Amino acid sequence: MRFDITLLYLLLRLLGLLPLRALHAIGAGIGRLSLALRTGTAHTTAVNLKLVRPSLDEHAHAALLRQVMEDSGRSATEIAKIWGNDAERALDMVREVRGEALFDAALASGKGVIIAAPHLGCWELLNYWLCRKTPMAILYRPPRIAAIEGLLRKVRGALAPEQVRAEGAGVRTLYKRLAAGGTVGILPDQKPRAGEGEVAPFFGQNALTMVLLPRLAARTGATVLFAFAERLPRGEGFRIHLMPAPEGLADTDLSVACRALNQGVERCVELAFTQYQWHYKRYSADTWRSPYD
Repeated sequence: MRFDITLLYLLLRLLGLLPLRALHAIGAGIGRLSLALRTGTAHTTAVNLKLVRPSLDEHAHAALLRQVMEDSGRSATEIAKIWGNDAERALDMVREVRGEALFDAALASGKGVIIAAPHLGCWELLNYWLCRKTPMAILYRPPRIAAIEGLLRKVRGALAPEQVRAEGAGVRTLYKRLAAGGTVGILPDQKPRAGEGEVAPFFGQNALTMVLLPRLAARTGATVLFAFAERLPRGEGFRIHLMPAPEGLADTDLSVACRALNQGVERCVELAFTQYQWHYKRYSADTWRSPYD
């Protein structure tokens, strides 16, 4: 690793010595500071919350915005506990798993498993948990700083998933793995590139929605499960959730499938609303006016 990336790794190890509750307190403070400074992250979050919770009055909206910003900060600082320890020690923070039998049954079927993991809770810990159960490939976009990939490989260690780039050869790898009964992970709420998605409602608003996951499900017959790691209060750890996909997700009519895909994400988010990555500009596209301007 580069020298600066090595220093970052050492900082993560050092911060990882702090209790999770302390890291969450620091993160919540960072979130409140971001809100007070009216950062771009806070602005985007506020716009999204007004779009998805239009019935809230100003007081209720402000309270929800504060909670979301605090959880956004917690999401950033808890990564030191996940990446600053080895993977097995990080998994000691998993206090409960809901829906594990669904995952075990899907693995046993031999038809392949697609894990749809939204930007919700602690997805890095979820990756560890899944990879301890079975080898897994995840679809990803390379980080803007190429040297970060070396850091990711080091911190994830033995429980690192196979990283498959979101391009032609990578997609073919996903098909092959599923055809062989393997497991792949995809972020179902990742906004696709222009011309590569379908418009479908997400919390009552039109959002450009990926078509790759429904197509994988339709062509392979793999079981689709939604999953996330919920952050528990007071730094007590995390709860893993695995949930069945809504009916219609593998429909060959992409408008039906993408609507179902977004419904699956919504069901997850409603279980831990403030832990969703609401600073993501999900409601923007090249072909319509952005609400974030």
